[in-house]
Amino acid sequence: MRNWLVLIVMIASFLASSCAPEHSKIVLAEFGNDKISIGEFENAYAKNTGGVEAAKKDSISKYKNFLDLYVNFKMKLKDAISRGFDSDPALTAELNDYKDKVGVSYLIEKQIVDPGIKNLYEQRKYELRVSHIMIRDSVDQKAKALAYAIVDSLKNGKSWDEMAKKYSADQYSKNLGGDIYWITGGTIIPEFEDACYQTEVGKFNPIPVKTAYGWHIVKVTDKRERIPQIRASHILKDFKVDSVKTDSVAARKQIEDIQQQLKNGADFAELARKYSDDEGTKANNGDLGFFERRMMIKEFDEAAFNLKKGEVSNIIKTKFGYHLIKLTDIKPLPTFEEDKENLKKIFKRARYDKTYAAYISNLQEKYHLKINDNLVSFIIKNNDSTKIGSNYWTKSWRVPVKDSVIYSYSNKKVTVDSLFSRIEKLPEFANNLLTEKLMKNAVKKETENSLLTEEAGNLEKTDEQFASLMDDYKNGIYIFKLQDDEIWSKIVIDSTGLEKFYDQNKDKYNWGNRVKFQEIFSRKDSLINAYYSRLEKGESFDSLASKYTERNGFKEKAGIYDLTEPTNPLAKAAANLEVGKYSEPFKNGNGWSIVKLLVNDPVHPKNFEEAKPEVSGQFQESESKRLDAEYLNKLKSLYKPQINYDKLEEVFKSN
Repeated sequence: MRNWLVLIVMIASFLASSCAPEHSKIVLAEFGNDKISIGEFENAYAKNTGGVEAAKKDSISKYKNFLDLYVNFKMKLKDAISRGFDSDPALTAELNDYKDKVGVSYLIEKQIVDPGIKNLYEQRKYELRVSHIMIRDSVDQKAKALAYAIVDSLKNGKSWDEMAKKYSADQYSKNLGGDIYWITGGTIIPEFEDACYQTEVGKFNPIPVKTAYGWHIVKVTDKRERIPQIRASHILKDFKVDSVKTDSVAARKQIEDIQQQLKNGADFAELARKYSDDEGTKANNGDLGFFERRMMIKEFDEAAFNLKKGEVSNIIKTKFGYHLIKLTDIKPLPTFEEDKENLKKIFKRARYDKTYAAYISNLQEKYHLKINDNLVSFIIKNNDSTKIGSNYWTKSWRVPVKDSVIYSYSNKKVTVDSLFSRIEKLPEFANNLLTEKLMKNAVKKETENSLLTEEAGNLEKTDEQFASLMDDYKNGIYIFKLQDDEIWSKIVIDSTGLEKFYDQNKDKYNWGNRVKFQEIFSRKDSLINAYYSRLEKGESFDSLASKYTERNGFKEKAGIYDLTEPTNPLAKAAANLEVGKYSEPFKNGNGWSIVKLLVNDPVHPKNFEEAKPEVSGQFQESESKRLDAEYLNKLKSLYKPQINYDKLEEVFKSN
């Protein structure tokens, strides 16, 4: 019997769970034939409150307030569709214009910049020790052929160091086996870096890479996790005895003595202050601050970046002398979000142009771009000192070619007239002389714009985030038009209505306490004290202010400030005086002031004219709220919303 009971309970439980709706599909509200599910509500709420984690921490009362607003919003959108906004030519044109403008920017950010900086971030997690053999020749094909020949020799067992010494055009590294020290992403030429990051440690890349400097065969000799920055202190003993003589032996003996003191327990900072020859750092305990790889001379850099925190180096020799280095701090690798803006700067400076060009090249192939080069040449040859703008439309050479297709893409054609109509609106072309360079730049820019716009036009189908962005903008222009139709256009502002509103709310419009005062201002305390002495002897405040105040624009006004509330230091000082009395000199900003109270205007009501600007603003706000409430009542009467507040307990509770 017990087994049967357990079985019945299990079946009932299974049926209940099978019949229960998925959490995200639980209905929070219904209006007309439409529903708002928990899933839709959660997405909307999280979008407006900074994400899901923040949204989970909010209270039921906040969810309730948002749900009320969201239902109103959705009813308005439903009303907008019923009015035919989705087929309104003006609204559709506005949406398409926005889509074109935002789409291109979005495309560049998502398809070019974001992947670029993410790749850069991954590269910059590591640093590589790199060697290269650089081949240079005035004839590029010869350089390329030699580079590939060297690769073949290396594959057949030839010594890397010997080949670098024999063939490399890099005079600084050829005798060091081509070693160019440590690099990380974003520090040197992108194509060189990329080849290095594609190469295993201890191996060379079999495909020579071309840069502006020649052809390179790259070899990675070491790889390690990158340390972004370190902080170090040092003690330097230089070789100089005086401005002429040097003595490296004496300097070595001195640094060895200091090293021994450190081993005996002496304080590094104290020894740096006492003995270091680096006048720029010794007073600060030898501190060099934070620095990145390759910012210091190579020998110093290598020693410092191989230390552990708190560790002191062996004696290091550089061209400046002998050093003892202490590592005092290490900055950890930043997260992607922390480093994002810096990565963008690096990418746009060093890699954007090349990545952008490759992206455009792909679009040219994808959309079958064809440029009528013969027509471009004809325009360049016959332009007859044409200026972009009104001058173009009057030129005789334009007539036979104005409707000719200058470029086409994706079954779309752009004529000569269309091209010039576009570029005359752009600052870099408008009113400029039509030179060969300008014409080619114009064709390049407009073909790129056309291709990017074409690609952006497909984003709504391929990118959910962009589709959501466009949906938000569409909803925004629909709501804006509804507000205009139902509220703003119905607000009538006239004197009769404003006066009536003023009479109903008189007690809200008052002048605060205000003062009218005079000031004598000087940038020198000696002068202000002299003026005060003259006032004490009976000289006129008006006269002194008219002659001597140094406040710009106030001499001609005898230093008078019209009625103002005492919210700044001058007005506050004046408000503490009796009418007709003046203050002692006091410090004020970049100078000194004496103020005299002329009028003390106490709190009193504003008349209609004085209150009119406030009345007008508050009247419009009051009418907007009234009309909006009337409109929402009409929608509620039409769609009869039903809101299940009890279901809000389930919001953000799913796993």
